[in-house]
Amino acid sequence: MVFISIAENVTPLILTFNEINNIDRTLQALKWAKKIVVIDSYSTDETLNVLYFYPQVQVFQRKFDSFAGQCNYGLEKIESEWVLSLDADYVLTDVLINEIKSLASESDVDSYSVSFKYCVFGKPLRGTLLPPRKVLYRKEKATYKDDGHAHRVSIEGKSAMLSSHIYHDDRKPLSRWLWAQDRYMVIEVKKLLDTPTRELSWGDRIRKQKLFAPLIILFYCLIFKGGILDGWHGWYYALERVLAEILLAIRLIEAEEFKEKAS
Repeated sequence: MVFISIAENVTPLILTFNEINNIDRTLQALKWAKKIVVIDSYSTDETLNVLYFYPQVQVFQRKFDSFAGQCNYGLEKIESEWVLSLDADYVLTDVLINEIKSLASESDVDSYSVSFKYCVFGKPLRGTLLPPRKVLYRKEKATYKDDGHAHRVSIEGKSAMLSSHIYHDDRKPLSRWLWAQDRYMVIEVKKLLDTPTRELSWGDRIRKQKLFAPLIILFYCLIFKGGILDGWHGWYYALERVLAEILLAIRLIEAEEFKEKAS
């Protein structure tokens, strides 16, 4: 039986919106791919110029409604059997690329999860809050659903875990990060307030209390995840996550006040 690698039948899928600080590094690590599908939410910076520089990239523009909506639209544009779903700030390692090339396309596995190493200004940290994610899967088995500000892919069939990792290396300026986090927290607040408490995870229940989450996250990032050993890079990441939780707490207080006055 002739061995056919997944790499021969896979299309990377990437969402973009003003990713000039990240997208070139992501695409550099995907030169081995025959075709790359990018769903762009009408970027206004130089992102499109970078995308058009790579001949294997196909760009489709769609007004953003949700991450799940963009991803499901992207799946419709892909013709290959396998999909490699990436954010615009994900950078594949050489070890992971070789691992993907070693996977047989005719396997009984329908999806593969990958762990992450978070980077601060290009430096990988010892720990991250990012859980492993299903990024490599058969197109016909997949569909995306929104989960708060994030999105999750639901895939039928057998799943496996790859041993290599992806660098999550976001180098957008702090002002852009704050803008995005504030948008995300508005969506997270709606999820926390609209979901019955019994259906929330323990983490979301703690976040709903507003006061404890920022302190817990600081301890978790610095001590439990070893961020304090990463020097100021670890402190930067920890403070970033604390600030995100403070934004959520402020948005929660605001939403609860509006809700009380409206009732």
